[in-house]
Amino acid sequence: MSYAIIGFGKIGHALAKAFARKGIEVSVATTRDPTSFASEAAAIGPKVIAKTLPEAVKADIIFVAVRFEAHRDVAKALSTWQGKTIIDVTNAYGVPPEDLGGQPSSKFVAQAFTGAKLVKGFNHLLAATLDQDPAEHGGKRVVFLASDDDGAAEEIAALAENLGFAPIKLGGLSEGGLLMQARGNTWGRLIFQHLVKFD
Repeated sequence: MSYAIIGFGKIGHALAKAFARKGIEVSVATTRDPTSFASEAAAIGPKVIAKTLPEAVKADIIFVAVRFEAHRDVAKALSTWQGKTIIDVTNAYGVPPEDLGGQPSSKFVAQAFTGAKLVKGFNHLLAATLDQDPAEHGGKRVVFLASDDDGAAEEIAALAENLGFAPIKLGGLSEGGLLMQARGNTWGRLIFQHLVKFD
């Protein structure tokens, strides 16, 4: 299984650190030339590899950690996303619900990634919180996941566990997904909730 993070801002850095902590190889990419951020990637860990966008999207599982408006630019990197799992880490705060056709933001994002399975996740934590080791006070930091594809949700829950998090699946994008999605000037009720789960 191969992994990529598209977007290398604060959230992209935090996700890359999560992979580096566990020694799992991950590609990082933006629309920029990878030589412009290769040293930043290498500083996080030897298995964080800066790549071009067309190279990075060859991965099986792809985190889309860009500004909401930029997700379409990422989607143009492939004509079909068949067989890939997209993790939507965007937040559509400030985007009027009518611009989303009245649907949850992740359903709107999914339309751009033709053929992919989409999971909403890793977006509810502040970058500074996501950046820290998820092992906390003897428990594990919670990440919420929502998807209309149960298989994809299971796959990303397993990845989250491998990265040291405690995944909690909230169901479909129109139900649980709304709890962790921003639209217009409102935040879902679970956004910014920093929870720790104990076994």
